[in-house]
Amino acid sequence: MNKNLAWKLVVIVAILLLFVGGILGVPKDWSGAGVMASIKNQIHLGLDLRGGTHLILQVQVNDAVNVDSDNAVARLKEDMRAKKIAYADITKPDVANHPDLIVVKGVPPDKRSDFQSIVSDRLPEYETTSGAENSWTVSMRPQNLADLKNRAVAQAIETIRNRIDLLGVSEPVIQEHGLGQYQILVQLPGVDDPARVKDIIQSTAMLELKLSLGGPYSSEQEALQSKGGVMPPDAVLLPGRNPRGNSDQGEVWYFISRAAAVTGRDLRGAEPGRSGDTNQPRVNFVLTSEGGRKFYSFTSAHVGEGLAVVLDNRVMEVANIREPIRDQGEIEGGFTEESAKDLALTLRSGALPAGIKYLEERTVGPSLGADSIRDGVRAAIIGMIAVLAFMLFYYHWAGVNADVALLLNLIILLGFMGFFGAVLTLPGIAGVILTVGMGVDSNVLIFERIREELRNGKTPSSAVEQGFGHAWITIVDTHVTTIVSAAILFIFGTGPVKGFATTLVFGLAANLFTAVFVSRVIFDWVLSRKQRGEALSI
Repeated sequence: MNKNLAWKLVVIVAILLLFVGGILGVPKDWSGAGVMASIKNQIHLGLDLRGGTHLILQVQVNDAVNVDSDNAVARLKEDMRAKKIAYADITKPDVANHPDLIVVKGVPPDKRSDFQSIVSDRLPEYETTSGAENSWTVSMRPQNLADLKNRAVAQAIETIRNRIDLLGVSEPVIQEHGLGQYQILVQLPGVDDPARVKDIIQSTAMLELKLSLGGPYSSEQEALQSKGGVMPPDAVLLPGRNPRGNSDQGEVWYFISRAAAVTGRDLRGAEPGRSGDTNQPRVNFVLTSEGGRKFYSFTSAHVGEGLAVVLDNRVMEVANIREPIRDQGEIEGGFTEESAKDLALTLRSGALPAGIKYLEERTVGPSLGADSIRDGVRAAIIGMIAVLAFMLFYYHWAGVNADVALLLNLIILLGFMGFFGAVLTLPGIAGVILTVGMGVDSNVLIFERIREELRNGKTPSSAVEQGFGHAWITIVDTHVTTIVSAAILFIFGTGPVKGFATTLVFGLAANLFTAVFVSRVIFDWVLSRKQRGEALSI
């Protein structure tokens, strides 16, 4: 055996052992059960094979727009008051359908330019349109509105992913759902309790820090009676948790400012801690630089008043503002160790910019996954055996070459998936079978070219050389075009479609190696053992 052929065989054996390691991992023991457990740990199964929970959520993006426009209304009132610009009323006439629209009535004509300057300087994402009777419509620019809604979806996906990670779910799918506007697809393999998942996701609803304007009250009626039966302007009445130390009291109510000082988008982190004076549990939070600037301005104006932590339109805590707060502060109020940890966790992972609505909920049982695995594996085995038998029958001993390349192709494909943590789905098994077909196609192209060269009177070594040389371009062309198609499926497809694309791309990459390099080395090895002029069995 020449040295050139020897190092090629060493490379093939090394790659084979490497990818076998990717399939097996490191078994705890080498018994049959231990090896199977290690393989299952390496090859991750998707929702359709393993079973689990499938959810489609819709982000209520208008919640995020409402928060932004409420803050814009508060800013307008503050700045117009500072510049002594009179107005009759500032309202949002269609909160449900067009929360980005603000109508300002009664602006004096001589203050027109001052009003426009406030909007352009303080609210650059909004534009103004004049109306009848000295009224103005302040609306968010279309591009800014679209960006805000898209950011709400992106942030919701990230927040949900952070909270799902607490479940310890392996290989969850959390991504934008392309079949609906502002929708999120959540697939959790191995999780068969959707109620628990929904509770965890719902607990991460919209977070806001607002001014407390009164409370707690034992009922809505008591709250309204305290204000003479009239809802205070720019306030909302929200339910809340019982005050600390009054666990026997029923649900309580608070008057809370409509505009938020800080939202979940402004929060950078939160951790449980202890007070330096009393060593009592508390929650320390940190804001972004922009959030810190806004929060300092807010707390400076409201020292001594109540700060409400509002989560999903429910008051979680109310604490006193002792001094102006910039980018960090603490929340105190009789916490236990556990409640401080819970609140910190809620603040960290609860920064959803908008509420969510459940559109679809399905639980896939593991028995369905087992049936799919059994049927898919049976189809793959039958197809593989049929292909191997055909290659042996039609190409004689050269068919052994093709069969070895195909088996190595399958080992490399599964090893790829083990190393990269790719998820095997039922469409992924179809991708494996298609890869086998593509591998056979490559061998057929090469073998038929070799046969043609032999019929033209070439020697076996020359026929092999010419066969591989002429078939190479065609093989690369077919593989590259298929890989590009699979890449498009991966980019734009959802979970199962991505599974198909993943196995197809990995399989085609492996096939380029096995069909061209491995198959050629086997031919060279066979030729090296033949006498000069001896026929090639093909």
